[in-house]
Amino acid sequence: MPIAHLEHLDVAYEVDGPDDGEPMLLVMGLGTQLVAWPQDMVDGLVARGFRVVRVDNRDIGLSSFTDGPPPSRADLVRAFARRPVRGATYRMSDLASDAVALLDHLGIGRVHLVGASMGGMVAQQLTIDHPERVLSLCSIMSNTGDRRNGRVARRLLPTMARSLSAPRPSDPEEAVRLGVEGWRVIGGPLFDAEDMERSVRAAVERSQSPYGGARHLLAILTSEDRTEGLRGVTAPTLVVHGLADPLVEASGGVATARAVPGSRMLVFPDMGHDLPASRRGEMVEAIAVNAARARA
Repeated sequence: MPIAHLEHLDVAYEVDGPDDGEPMLLVMGLGTQLVAWPQDMVDGLVARGFRVVRVDNRDIGLSSFTDGPPPSRADLVRAFARRPVRGATYRMSDLASDAVALLDHLGIGRVHLVGASMGGMVAQQLTIDHPERVLSLCSIMSNTGDRRNGRVARRLLPTMARSLSAPRPSDPEEAVRLGVEGWRVIGGPLFDAEDMERSVRAAVERSQSPYGGARHLLAILTSEDRTEGLRGVTAPTLVVHGLADPLVEASGGVATARAVPGSRMLVFPDMGHDLPASRRGEMVEAIAVNAARARA
């Protein structure tokens, strides 16, 4: 696995596709490694001529971990209540800067951006902060950070605060089991336990990042609303969301699409907060079509 030794941290990444292909950066979500991008999606994008770069955000996978104690459950509760929190060491703008530093390391000037969940927030922020680097934007099951739209279903809040503030099990099989069950809670009617187990097992075998999810969640909760910044986005933008998503409710996708002028939205009524196999082909095609708008 290649590691980019940047000035301020190490970032793990993976590259697939032709060297002369149009570069496309895939950014995953909260506490989730680059291996969570389904291989058939990566292969589908490569088959359409893209040079696909996947990245581990800081505090997850094989990228650098933050020193010091992790956010406490009390920190997360205060952040949800919009109260000041001392433990937040970075925000979406910092993760976007990490991605730009990786692009510089790879010699990539302009890129198609695809982000899922928190990765969508990072991709949005990168587009706002560095519009000259972005050819097109695709935000999947994400939100604008306005706190009114794309909220977490109330039933998930106690479980999230408890699970994200606790260390992961040391037993790999128990870690896999809990990982699958966690995804089952936020998955929709198309959730496939066998497919998800393969993905979770690959992540557990690759790296255990016990506090990445908690640090990422705190970064999300303490980041600014991106709505006004999104109104100035000129890159062709695609928004993808599932109506059965309980982690980032579909209003988050609608708010994103409304904020970006000329954006397009792809909605799946039976998709939760996951990338189900039966919808991946349609997503890949829509991402490619959106990228073609940049060429036009």
